[in-house]
Amino acid sequence: MFHFRANLLRRHDRGFDGMDNPGYHRGGFDGLHLPSDDDDDELVDIAGATLDFSSTDDVPPLSSGGYEEYSSGRAGMNGNGPSRLVDPLDDPVPGVGTYEDFNTIDWVREKSKDRDRHREIANKSRQSTVAQLLSLGDAFSGWLLMLLVGLMAGALAAGIDIAAHWLTDMKDGVCLTGFWFNHEHCCWMSNETFEDRDRCPEWQSWAELITGTSQGAFAYIMNYLMYIFWALLFSLLAVTLVRAFAPYACGSGIPEIKTILSGFIIRGYLGKWTLIIKTITLVLAVSSGLSLGKEGPLVHVACCCANILCHLFTKYRKNEAKRREVLSAAAAVGVSVAFGAPIGGVLFSLEEVSYYFPLKTLWRSFFAALVAAFTLRSINPFGNSRLVLFYVEFHAPWHLVELGPFILLGIFGGLWGAMFIRANIAWCRIRKTTRLGHYPVIEVLAVAALTALLAFPNSYTRMSGSELISELFNDCSLLDSSQLCGYKQPTNTSETGVGNSLADRPAGAPLYTALWQLALALIFKMLITVITFGMKVPSGLFIPSMAVGAIAGRLLGVGMEQLAYYHHDWLIFKGWCSPGADCITPGLYAMVGAAACLGGATRMTVSLVVIMFELTGGLEYIVPLMAATMTSKWVADAFGREGIYEAHIRLNGYPFLEPKEEFEHSSLAVDVMRPRRSDPALAVLTQDGMTVGEVETLVETTHYSGFPVVISQESQRLVGFVFRRDLLISIDNARKRQEGVVSASKVVFTDHASSQPPDAPPPLRLRGIMDLSPFTVTDLTPMDITVDIFRKLGLRQCLVTHNGRLLGIITKKDILKHMAQMANRDPDSILFN
Repeated sequence: MFHFRANLLRRHDRGFDGMDNPGYHRGGFDGLHLPSDDDDDELVDIAGATLDFSSTDDVPPLSSGGYEEYSSGRAGMNGNGPSRLVDPLDDPVPGVGTYEDFNTIDWVREKSKDRDRHREIANKSRQSTVAQLLSLGDAFSGWLLMLLVGLMAGALAAGIDIAAHWLTDMKDGVCLTGFWFNHEHCCWMSNETFEDRDRCPEWQSWAELITGTSQGAFAYIMNYLMYIFWALLFSLLAVTLVRAFAPYACGSGIPEIKTILSGFIIRGYLGKWTLIIKTITLVLAVSSGLSLGKEGPLVHVACCCANILCHLFTKYRKNEAKRREVLSAAAAVGVSVAFGAPIGGVLFSLEEVSYYFPLKTLWRSFFAALVAAFTLRSINPFGNSRLVLFYVEFHAPWHLVELGPFILLGIFGGLWGAMFIRANIAWCRIRKTTRLGHYPVIEVLAVAALTALLAFPNSYTRMSGSELISELFNDCSLLDSSQLCGYKQPTNTSETGVGNSLADRPAGAPLYTALWQLALALIFKMLITVITFGMKVPSGLFIPSMAVGAIAGRLLGVGMEQLAYYHHDWLIFKGWCSPGADCITPGLYAMVGAAACLGGATRMTVSLVVIMFELTGGLEYIVPLMAATMTSKWVADAFGREGIYEAHIRLNGYPFLEPKEEFEHSSLAVDVMRPRRSDPALAVLTQDGMTVGEVETLVETTHYSGFPVVISQESQRLVGFVFRRDLLISIDNARKRQEGVVSASKVVFTDHASSQPPDAPPPLRLRGIMDLSPFTVTDLTPMDITVDIFRKLGLRQCLVTHNGRLLGIITKKDILKHMAQMANRDPDSILFN
């Protein structure tokens, strides 16, 4: 079931090549589907999981009864009305202008359709008051959709936070007053002192419930076993639900979201089943204790919400380019609810995810992120009356000398990011190419068991990722009982700092113990995250990467603090660090390290800095964050320009042209176009010289997703371009609706059919489905310019001419294959067109 290529070829009985279209079967129309409002619910996993290409009931094939009913209900169909020429432009045919699965949309055509729609609405609005009100409603519908997306995503994110907190605590024990309370809520009404607030009588560990005592070796072993049991149970439920109901719910989702936003069609990836299963399994995966986060998957969840809500509005349901504007805004909503960072979410969508981001999308993204953040704040899942996830309040300012350690953290973050990407991609490639990929359930259970077995003895790996980061960001105060605040107590009042903070003090035994545990936790997190990210459960990378950086930063911060305490007379400390002063803040180093490691893995810069200060409330620490983030990016880029998401896009073979990647070769269009010299001639249609039978034969014997239209086979002068899907639907529709259309009928792409004998069958006019202005380049156009045209216009294909004569065609897949060859990579790794 988990054989990717075998299952792929089972549906597509030919290879992906040139203009090959993975949506059609040989020799018939049965493989062609008319998209319906719910056709996003076809479940296919192209990231190495299950491939299920079975059609659903709400996506009837072209020859199904639903289509027949539509066809037979119109005047003039099947001979029941006057014979007439059918022009799809004048009389739209269902399915024309839509796209098959695993194809790229035509951005130019979609934008043109939207302009025509706007022009029609504007003309009608001048005619009546009702039409003017409808025009206002159409203009307002985009903002209404953003409001609904923000509300829905905010509510789901709050529910995920609450459920994940509850299930995470359930691994340690249960609340006697109500099993549905997590540890914090259970102890809210307790009369325990502040130091004993986590040991209230209402909350009991599993050892206390089973053995009656919480002390001793047997109680420890019982808690250990229960921790492993719950971790295995949660991970088993997560991977089983993903495998059984929604294969697309696994992984982060951001690589696929980036590919979809670039114009690629992946039916089912943003469907309702994916939303339901990803929401449930995300809670289970996070609660199992695996080294993963919920932030990346929340972007996927928000985009699912947006895609489902788009079906309520005709202009978004019927226009793929408009829908992608909404999905770009939804990506901002996902980060907004994940971190409580609405501005950072907008910048994340702009910098990291979106392919096309006009100014109106920026405004709507900001509005949707605002609504989502307000919804999350109203529900208050963290119970702290704050929107930020890790609120910090550092009492000491940073000093210029500390930029050195901050840059060191940036170097560490860049090295970690580069190492992690290479190791994770190598592991994922092993998973895809060996028998390991055939047993996803066993893999998840093995990793969950290993994680739980090694994590429980160490308190810093046992706690959740968010709790660990919050602990590491914390600035020690007089009331802190954490091991990280295990300093030797001040001997006189002059050693106390300002306000609630404390002056730099010598480390005590508890702190040394904590440092050893953190060092072990750092090694554990660095290794286990490599094999966890990419498994068949929802898995985000933000929190694990931030945890690695926060641990490294806290270790360095404590080291700097002790150095300043014992050697305050050194030159680097003179003038700003006097005895008894609060000079170094280890929590700040943890925050900077977290940003550096996340930046090294994802290559985010501006959006990351904004997310970090929104996440922590530490606005005055922007400069250290900027220094560490830029250093980590430069260091990581020295080992490879790809971030983790771009690396996974390339691993999965998606047709994604990375906007940040430079094309540095001197190739020409003639070097990349098809057909090559050894290939057969390019399949073309003539504007008025082919019959229906000849066109059908050409379509059945080739697998290209479109055909150039020329004046004649001899002249090869270009007239336009016709998509295969539109051609199939129009011919099949004409056979049902237009009397006399047979295989001998002429197919014409001109305004007027040429004269024919009186006994000849009526011609079939298909000018309305032809693109009259396809994009063309000459054979000597440099490929760097051609690649820029593809990126900036979002083209599916571009025709190559010489003095007006058609020579060949270049598709996005051809460009990606050529770029892979130039980079000494396998060009056949590009699976989809």
